Amino acid sequence: MSRLFPRRASVAVGLTTIAALSLAACAGSPDAENAAGEGPAAATATSVADFGSFADLEAAAKAEGNLNVIALPRDWANYGEILDLFAERYPEITINEQSPDISSAEEITAAETNEGLDTAPDVFDLGLTVALQNTDRFAAYKVQTWDEIPEALKEPTGLFVGDYGGYMSVGYDSAKFDAPAELDDLLGDEFRGSVAINGDPTQAGAAFAAVGLAAVQSGGTLDNFQPGVDFFSELNKAGNMLKLDVTSATVASGETPVVFDWDYLNAAHKADVPTWETVVFDGVGYAGYYNQAINVDAPNPAAARLWQEFLYSDEVQNLWLKGGARPVRMEAMTEAGTIDADLAAALPEAPAETVVPTEAQSTAAGELLGANWAAAVQ
Repeated sequence: MSRLFPRRASVAVGLTTIAALSLAACAGSPDAENAAGEGPAAATATSVADFGSFADLEAAAKAEGNLNVIALPRDWANYGEILDLFAERYPEITINEQSPDISSAEEITAAETNEGLDTAPDVFDLGLTVALQNTDRFAAYKVQTWDEIPEALKEPTGLFVGDYGGYMSVGYDSAKFDAPAELDDLLGDEFRGSVAINGDPTQAGAAFAAVGLAAVQSGGTLDNFQPGVDFFSELNKAGNMLKLDVTSATVASGETPVVFDWDYLNAAHKADVPTWETVVFDGVGYAGYYNQAINVDAPNPAAARLWQEFLYSDEVQNLWLKGGARPVRMEAMTEAGTIDADLAAALPEAPAETVVPTEAQSTAAGELLGANWAAAVQ
C-alpha cells in the first residue's frame, strides 16, 4: 500500500514514547441527536460524556448502521482481524471498506470529493505530515483511554491521535540476496533493479520514513533529510532503485524483492515468501506512528467515534501488537498488566538509538522532499 502518508509519516514523540517502543448504503444524518435524544449532536461530540454513556454511543452508532473506512489494507498491521472483530461485535453496523491501497493524501482528496455524500469516509488513518496539513478536516474527539496516550503522540484537542507504530526496516528475499549489513550495501551491483520504497515520499508515510532512515544512517539528522535524498539519488543512478509501489502482491510475485518499509509490514511478508527476512540496521533507528482522525463531515459521526473508542481499547491495542506493531498505549498497558506479554516479548529488539521527527522537523522535511525529490530520482 502506498500511504505519507504508503503509506504515511510519523508523529512527534517524547521520551515516554521511546520507552514504549523499546519495550520490545444509507447513513445517519450528521446533525441527528444521540440515541437517547439528549445532549449535542453526534457530529459535535468530543467525548463519550457528550452521548451520556458508552452504551448511548453504541446505540447511536447502531442507529446509523454504517461505518465508512478508507485506506485500510487488511494485511497492514493486522487491520483485517481488527475490522472483522468490529463487525462481529457490532453486526448492526455495516463496514464499508473503501480504496484500501491509497495514500494518506488521497484519503483527504476522497473526503473532499465526497463531501456531503453518504459515501464520504467517516474516519482516517494518516501519516503526520498529511494530518498536520489538514486539521480543518478533522473533528476533535478524546477517547476514554486518552490519558494513557503519551502527550507527544496526540494533538491536544484530539483532532488526530497516534495509534500504532514501528521501525523503518529493509526486507529482502534471502533466497536471492545476502543480508545487507548497512545501508550502503544496497548500492552494490547485486541489488541492481531490486530495491523499492513503499510509495512516493511526498505523499506516503512509509516512503517518507525510508528517506528519513537513509538520512540518519548517512550522516544526516532529523533537521537535515538531504543526505537521505542523496542516498536514493545514488541508488537510482546505480540502477538499483525500483519505481514500483510495494504491495503484498509485488512481494509475493518477486517484483519487489528488496523493500524499505515498516518492520511490522516487512515481517508480515514472510507468510507469502518463507525466505523473506527483515533487517533493522545498527546505529540510529527511525521510528514512527500512524494517526487516527474523524472526518469533520462524517456521514456516520457516532459510528466514527465508536470506531475510535474501539481502536484505543486494550483488546485492539493488543491486536496491533499481534500484527507486529507497537501500540500507542503500550507503556500504560504494560504497567497495568493488560498488555499481551508474549506478543510484546516477540517484538524485534529495538535499535540502541531511536529518533522520531517532531512536527516541525516533519514539516520541514516534507517541504525539502517536495522541492528536491522528483529531480533526485528522475
